[in-house]
Amino acid sequence: MRRPPRPTALLAGAAVMMASTALAVVGTASGAAAAPVCTVEYSVTNQWTGGFQGALTVTNNGTALNGWSLGFSFPAGQQVSQGWGGRWTQSGAAVTVTNESWNARLDVGAKATTGFIASWTGTNTAPTAFTLGGVPCAVNGSTTPPTSTPPTDPPTTPPTDPPTTPPTTPPTTPPTSPPPTPVTGAPELTVTGNKFTDQNGAVRRLLGVNRSGGEFMCVQGYGIWDGPADDASVQAIADWKANTVRIPLNEECWLGLDNVKPEYRGDHYVSAVKDLVTKVLAHGMTPVVELHWTHGQYTGNSSGCADTHATCQKPMPNAQYTPAFWTSVANTFKNDKRVVFDLFNEPYPDRAASTATQAWTCWRDGGTCPGIGYEVAGMQDLLDAVRATGAKNLVLVPGLAYSNDLSQWLTYRPSDPAQNLGAAWHVYNFNTCSTETCWNDTLAPVAAQVPLLAGEIGENTCGHAFVDRVMKWFDDRGLSYLGWTWNTWNCNSGPALISSYDGTPTAFGIGLRDHLRAVNP
Repeated sequence: MRRPPRPTALLAGAAVMMASTALAVVGTASGAAAAPVCTVEYSVTNQWTGGFQGALTVTNNGTALNGWSLGFSFPAGQQVSQGWGGRWTQSGAAVTVTNESWNARLDVGAKATTGFIASWTGTNTAPTAFTLGGVPCAVNGSTTPPTSTPPTDPPTTPPTDPPTTPPTTPPTTPPTSPPPTPVTGAPELTVTGNKFTDQNGAVRRLLGVNRSGGEFMCVQGYGIWDGPADDASVQAIADWKANTVRIPLNEECWLGLDNVKPEYRGDHYVSAVKDLVTKVLAHGMTPVVELHWTHGQYTGNSSGCADTHATCQKPMPNAQYTPAFWTSVANTFKNDKRVVFDLFNEPYPDRAASTATQAWTCWRDGGTCPGIGYEVAGMQDLLDAVRATGAKNLVLVPGLAYSNDLSQWLTYRPSDPAQNLGAAWHVYNFNTCSTETCWNDTLAPVAAQVPLLAGEIGENTCGHAFVDRVMKWFDDRGLSYLGWTWNTWNCNSGPALISSYDGTPTAFGIGLRDHLRAVNP
């Protein structure tokens, strides 16, 4: 969301994105068909003591389906604890995955993948038989090795394996973690499939608030934070049962440009940010450091100001300062993987470009972009700057239209050598993508492949009916969200969660506070 000069209204933008991998399975086949109606590939994508992450890819070889149900049985007592890309149920060994509303359609020849996390003990033998709508599917090569071993191995292995494996694993795995136990305090976050996971492999959701101020106070000459940033104020956030705090920053203040008052720039600013990050971590919460306001003159469509300096929101980061900003920030926090990096608040090159292709290309690659008068740093440039420092921290990348559009995020996403990348999306009741239909159509496919965080959710009604809908949609899919904002502003100038920094909620904030306390008791 945009934070204008102190008295002005915020411009929020964003798109919500949903995580769920589409599982496509062929429905009922007609007659005694010679060819199988579907083909299934099963694979273990990650495994740890007592748990593993699996993936299923289904190809529809029959007629187009509008609704499907995939069935299989685990042969060695595995138990699914979480699944995505479909609705998962398990009874004994039998597992059933049915479509979600958004991925019910599966055309002929189409593929879709769904994923899950499950526990195992002893051996993690793959299932060998799958049905689609009750009709058997063919099993592709990735699942055959476990199936073909029994005919050859039994004669050779019985004398060796039975004595060795039973004593080894049973004592260790049962006590450990069918679902992995989450680490205490703020986790070191890693991307596993389309989930955030911690050091133990436990799936984590980022649920909390934004703490605005660091993006505008310093450059406007008022200070560094809007309101207190002491221990008591951070404790008040933790008392809402938040586990994440997003901290918007200003690149000119961080880098110490001389248009900023000396007391609010450079070392003073960096020290204040580090101090707040330390306090957030001390209270067991994840700090998300995010670049909000940047250098570069833009006076085109939807311009926030005519100023070259970082005194309002710009459509894209700039090549002159922003890579240096992220190089510095990454070097500051690269030895603490509990700190998350959010590359840029709300890109909107789509307002300056003539086509979606121009906008998404600018978003990823930067350079000379249509309608933007300064040299742009693309998301790939910024990610490269972070990774060049050796930082392996989780990085979040927003979409277009003030982060409210993720429609081509997967097509244009930057390449990450650390493979620790998530998608960021923002949504307010006045955004274009503010309905469940849009979320199903544009967020769900992204969330099926990468972790999704709604970095800002809010509404301008001074109530919480809209964010209640957002939170339900995200809860149903195990996704993450942060409320905008932990500041004592008038609700008419932007969604303010609190009326006092002791945590007293506004009518809008009551909705988020009560929900966080229910989700994180």
